[in-house]
Parts: sequence; C-alpha cells; structure tokens
Amino acid sequence: MTKPVGYYTSSTINDGSLLESFKEQYGQTFEGMTRREKLYLISAIAAQLCDQAPGRCRDEIYMVGHQINSSLPQADREGLVEALTNQVRWGRSLSDTEELPMKQ
Repeated sequence: MTKPVGYYTSSTINDGSLLESFKEQYGQTFEGMTRREKLYLISAIAAQLCDQAPGRCRDEIYMVGHQINSSLPQADREGLVEALTNQVRWGRSLSDTEELPMKQ
C-alpha cells in the first residue's frame, strides 16, 4: 500500500499549497493519474533537479544508464528508481569537491 503524498512532502491538510491542489485533483496517492503520467512526472522532476545540481556526470554514468535501460528487467529498473530516490534524499554521495573516480 502506498502512502499519501503528504507523507513524503511538507504538504499538510488544507494548507492551500500547489501539492494540496494536486491531491484534491488526483487523490492522496495520485491514484487519479495513469502509470505513464506518474513516470513522466518522475522524469520531469528528476531532469530539473539534475540540471540544478552542481558538478557534472562522468562519461561512464551515461553508459551505466544505457546498460540499465537495455539490460535490466522492468521490476529491477523500478526498484532502482526507488533506491536512487532514497539515496538522493537521505544517503551520502560524493561531494562536488571530491575527485570523481574515473573508470579505467
């Protein structure tokens, strides 16, 4: 069972926020959206957050992305989205000032 959007965000009941209006329109767990629409929102939000993040991606990470999309089963790709989301929000990452380890 999924948790309501307010569990993951700062949105509260009747706060008049954009998220509150989305919850009214699409439901507390966005059950009024199709799977494709939810995936589009994930993609759009992730692209914007990536553009705003300092630093750069190593070239090899683009290849990793291609390998994931071409080789992993759908369930594993979905699980990886969940894992990476949790790591972005709560985990430790290399800082932008650390030297990026390059694949040899």
